[in-house]
Amino acid sequence: MTRTVVIGAGHAGGQVVATLRQEGYEGEIVLVGEETTLPYQRPPLSKAYLSGDQPIERILIRPEKFYADKNIDLRLGVRVTAIDRKARTVTLDSGETLEWTNLVLATGSHVRRLPLPGVDLPGVHYLRTIADVDAIRAEFEAGKKLVIIGGGYIGLEVAAVAIKAGLDVTVLEMEQRILQRVTTAAMSEYYHGVHTQAGVKIQCNAAATEILGEHRVEAVKCRDGAEIPADVVIIGAGILPTTDLAEAAGLDVDNGILVDERCRTSDPNIYAVGDCTNHPSPLLQRRLRLESVPNANDQGKVAAANICGKDKTYDAVPWFWSDQYDLKLQMVGFSTDADTEVVRGDPEAGAFARFYLRDGVVVAVDAVNSPREFMAAKQLVADKRKVDPLKLADESIAMKDLV
Repeated sequence: MTRTVVIGAGHAGGQVVATLRQEGYEGEIVLVGEETTLPYQRPPLSKAYLSGDQPIERILIRPEKFYADKNIDLRLGVRVTAIDRKARTVTLDSGETLEWTNLVLATGSHVRRLPLPGVDLPGVHYLRTIADVDAIRAEFEAGKKLVIIGGGYIGLEVAAVAIKAGLDVTVLEMEQRILQRVTTAAMSEYYHGVHTQAGVKIQCNAAATEILGEHRVEAVKCRDGAEIPADVVIIGAGILPTTDLAEAAGLDVDNGILVDERCRTSDPNIYAVGDCTNHPSPLLQRRLRLESVPNANDQGKVAAANICGKDKTYDAVPWFWSDQYDLKLQMVGFSTDADTEVVRGDPEAGAFARFYLRDGVVVAVDAVNSPREFMAAKQLVADKRKVDPLKLADESIAMKDLV
C-alpha cells in the first residue's frame, strides 16, 4: 500500500489531499497540521472573520465529514520534527514515525517578527492564525487606540475593519508610502486617500523602534522619537516562507523551497506547494515565490496529479485580491514589469482599472470594483496580448472586444 504524507494543513495541503482522491489515488493519505483547527481559509482572517461577519464554520475549506468520507487521516495539533529522505519517514513531535511513498511539503509561511524592545507585552499581536485573530477580537472595543505597524495589505485590511468598529486607528509605515513594495505610487495614493477619508491616521517614513509599557502596551516609539499612544498594537511586517524542515532534510532552498514546473523538489519523491515554494514561471520567464491562495490551490492540484502518474505542469497567471471597505481590489501580474500605465474608469467613483503595459503588451492590472476588467486582464496577460492603450481607456469599447 502506498502512502502520501502532506505536511501543512492550509490551502495548499488541503487542496493536495482533495485532488489526490479526485484523481483516483487509492493509497493512504495523511494530512499533518500544527493548528488544531480544520483547514481553513486565511484571507477572511483580516476581513470578515475579524469583523465577526463570518463565523469559523463559514471559513472552513471543507467540513470534517469530507476527510472521513475520503478516508483522509487528519492529524491536527501535530508538528513534524524531522524528515528522513533515505528511510522515507517523517517524525512527529509525539515521537511517532510515519513512512511515506510520496511526501508533500505545504508548510506555508510565517509572520516576520520584529526584534523590538517590548514586543512581548500584552496587547501586542501578529495576525496569521485563527488563534491570533481570536486574541485580537477580544481587544477590539470602540474608542481603543490601535496602532498597526506596517502599511501593507494585511495592515490596511485590519485598519478598515477596526475603524468601522469604532477604534482610533493609526498606521505606521516605514517606507515613503503605503503598499510601496507591492503596487504603484498612484494606487498607494488612492488607498491612502480612501483610508484617511474613513478616519485612519497614516504616518509614512515612521519606523517603529520600541513598544512602550509596563504591564501592557501603552505606546509605540518611532525612530524620530515620537510616541504614538496605543491600547492595542498589531504588527504586519510581512511573511517568510517556512523552509526549516526542507533545509534540514537537505533539499534545495533559495527564498523558498525550489521546485520544478511539476512541483517536485530536488528530491523527486518530495513535492512542495504553496507559499513555501519558489517555482519557475514560463509565462514570466523567471522564478517566483507567490503568497496567494490561487497559487496554493493550483500547485496543490498539479502536485497531486503528478503523484497519480499524470504529467501536469504549472504555469498559471499570478493573481491576488484585497477587500477594504466596499472596495474589492483584484490584481493580475506585477505592475513593476510595466513601462506604461492606462486608466479605465473613474477612481473618484470607486470603480476603475489601472492597466500596465510593456512594449504595448498587457502585463498587469489593478482592478477596483471592476470584475469585467479583471477577468479580461487575466486572459490578456496569459496571451501576452498587445492592446491599443487608447482602446483600453475607452469605456465605450467592451472588454470582451479587446480579448
